[in-house]
Amino acid sequence: QVQLVESGGGLVQPGGSLRLSCAAPGFRLDLYAIGWFRQAPGKEREEVSCISSSSSDNSTYYADSVRGRFTISRDTAKNIVYLKMNSLKSEDTDVYYCATDPWTTACTSDFGYWGQGTQVTVSS
Repeated sequence: QVQLVESGGGLVQPGGSLRLSCAAPGFRLDLYAIGWFRQAPGKEREEVSCISSSSSDNSTYYADSVRGRFTISRDTAKNIVYLKMNSLKSEDTDVYYCATDPWTTACTSDFGYWGQGTQVTVSS
């Protein structure tokens, strides 16, 4: 059983920054691809970023809507995957989820294990 825990969401003004964290006690995140998704009620889920496993060179993916503003990274020692979000806009307001699978090393939009989500609200 893989348990993912997101944190770091909150309320931020437009133009501000947040750093989301995805932790997985007892599960090595560096061995697998990790995706960050967002979804608001009534909206389609969007994969905003993904990082492949360390063995796949930590290749990254960004959605066009966030490229140049968001950065995904790993801290292998802490076993955490981060999503640094800069220049936030009101349209970035969503619940953000991290996801993985214990057999997927390449980025994909189809993961089987999800965290509970963390709310990001961008508003003045």
